[in-house]
Amino acid sequence: MNRLALSVSRGIARVTESALGPYQTAVIRIGFSTTWLLFLLREFPHREELYGPDGPWSWGLAEQLIANNGAFTVLIWSDSRVWFELVYALAVLSGVLLLLGWRTRATSVLFMTGVLSLQNRSVFMGDGGDNVLHLMCIYLVFTRCAQVWSLDARRARRASQARARGEWVGDRVGPALWGLLGSALVTATVAGWLFDGDVFVPVLLWTVWLAAAVWWVVGRRARTAQPRILLDVVANIVHNGALLVIMAEACLIYATAGWYKIQGSRWQDGTAVYYPLHLDYFSPWPALADLLSSSGTMVMLVTYGTVLVQVAFPFTLFNRRVKNVLLAAMITEHAVIAVVLGLPFFSLAMIAADAVFLPTPFLRRLGDRAARARARLAARGSRTTLPGPRRAQESAEDAHVGFTA
Repeated sequence: MNRLALSVSRGIARVTESALGPYQTAVIRIGFSTTWLLFLLREFPHREELYGPDGPWSWGLAEQLIANNGAFTVLIWSDSRVWFELVYALAVLSGVLLLLGWRTRATSVLFMTGVLSLQNRSVFMGDGGDNVLHLMCIYLVFTRCAQVWSLDARRARRASQARARGEWVGDRVGPALWGLLGSALVTATVAGWLFDGDVFVPVLLWTVWLAAAVWWVVGRRARTAQPRILLDVVANIVHNGALLVIMAEACLIYATAGWYKIQGSRWQDGTAVYYPLHLDYFSPWPALADLLSSSGTMVMLVTYGTVLVQVAFPFTLFNRRVKNVLLAAMITEHAVIAVVLGLPFFSLAMIAADAVFLPTPFLRRLGDRAARARARLAARGSRTTLPGPRRAQESAEDAHVGFTA
């Protein structure tokens, strides 16, 4: 009984005292923001046909659909071409800022707003990866995904060093950004746009905005450390809960995909993989598709292997070694799908979702190698700009990606 109580107390302490998976959530942040950013940039010449006023799914049809399903999109507020271009530009900007990890409390919300606005404007555009991105952009808002590998982490480290030297540390950008976004929220609410439909996203926007104010006021004005500690505990619980939901979502995606495949006759006889390889829509490299499908044995092994990996993966989480093997197999599979079937953004989205299960030692080694490479480049640049070893040392410290916020 005492052992059980001790284990429970340790578990509670671990969940409340720290935000778990800092490297995994950083990879998810980088992965999904990169996927969305690359998609927006690739489709930039066709943006108006996909989501804008020139698309086959007109603004009037979108208005009728939104009235029925209550989905959230700011593009329904106006049919102006200028408004569409502004929203698209902000979606690109939020993707860049989230990728860099700049003010992630605000940019993650802007990222979610951009993803939901464009995807809900034209729900028939996408290849499956958009569904994963649609869900994950909401979950990212609840995570502390900038603890490592971000500009926020570097800023926090520099602020901590300044406080240790007895220097005053101020922040003008945060309150200014908070006031700007608050003005936009108030304007949209007063105009009746924000709560015209589903209330989940508007309530979430207001909650995050007010929570940011409480966080800043308590952090700056509290006379004792207890209020800030309480906020840290709440933030850690929310983060860890969101991380658990992301993991469960990834397992659910693979489990349902695998079990539905089992029910199909083509998957049962081992020929299912053959057919998408010979569809014109999914054949950017016909010669490569013909090569892969030329062997019936290979097609059968890939078909059965796909089902086996997807069904078995959720159960392998209890064995780290087996989980890592299947995880590598699934990432390889998505990479092959990206090339052979011409679905790069679907594959990138799924690889980003798989990243939540990557082992921490592997991510740390990857980050350390990137830090050393960047430090060497910074040291070489410092020799041609500012002389002296101090500048090279500071550049190397800034390049280190293992710091925490």
